Amino acid sequence: MKEWVVATRPWSFPASSMPVVVTIAWTWAQGISVNWWFALWALINIIFVHAAGNVWSDIADYRSGVDADDTFGVRSLVDGQFTAAEFQRLSLSINALAIVGGLALVVLLWLTYGLACAYIFLCIGVTGILLSFCYPRLKYKALGDLTIALCYALLPMIGTSLIVSGSVHWQVLWLAVPVGLITVAILHANNVRDIETDQRAGITTFAMLTGRGLGAKLYAFEVLFPFLWLFGLMAFRIETWWLLIAFTALPAAFKNARTILDYEQGGKEAYANLDERTAKLQLMFSLLLALALVISRIC
Repeated sequence: MKEWVVATRPWSFPASSMPVVVTIAWTWAQGISVNWWFALWALINIIFVHAAGNVWSDIADYRSGVDADDTFGVRSLVDGQFTAAEFQRLSLSINALAIVGGLALVVLLWLTYGLACAYIFLCIGVTGILLSFCYPRLKYKALGDLTIALCYALLPMIGTSLIVSGSVHWQVLWLAVPVGLITVAILHANNVRDIETDQRAGITTFAMLTGRGLGAKLYAFEVLFPFLWLFGLMAFRIETWWLLIAFTALPAAFKNARTILDYEQGGKEAYANLDERTAKLQLMFSLLLALALVISRIC
């Protein structure tokens, strides 16, 4: 069971769960009534979608030669621990659970908020599932970063605001920028590290278009700009000054940025696990952001 769980790459789940958590906290901080059962349901369901997508992506990477004996990351297929057919069954099974859970939520939204709310959520959910299945092909065409921004920032934050309150609150998208950038940085760190092996496999990632030098600078922007964005939201009184609590994560962001900017000194091994470290940064940043939002209502 542990090996199956590892195969889903649980360390990456902050990429999908944190946009949901931040949206729930923001909605409650605005004084909007939150359906907490629906909130929990949304959080669990998006993790299932993410887990299935991770396994599906690993199958595509293995079959296309992206994952090989000399590449980093989960090696369940490369090392022969599981077969591609077993991985495919795992992905489809998890996706089936996510789809069933999503459809049940559609029915509950219909009964609770009305048909229009249920229909909007159904469209968001179907789009997310389709993007998850198409992600490998999109990634191989340098569209992976954009897909991740849609799947794990824009869509979940819009969808969560709808699920927990019955209405879409577009203002929450102000926070989709910092949360989404750090999520995209998880993928970008992976792709900057794997430029040579991805090129050998005949695919094209966005990191290959930028090159390692510019790619490293882009990663630094993706993990540092969110703090400048938050400061702007506070300065223009769009959000509360309590968001300064999230700046506690700034040293970790600086450390990650410095690691990849010094790539010429340490080599790829120095930032081999930077994707995992970026996921931890996302977890820290988003939980602090959610905490700040909760405190802003209490105080």
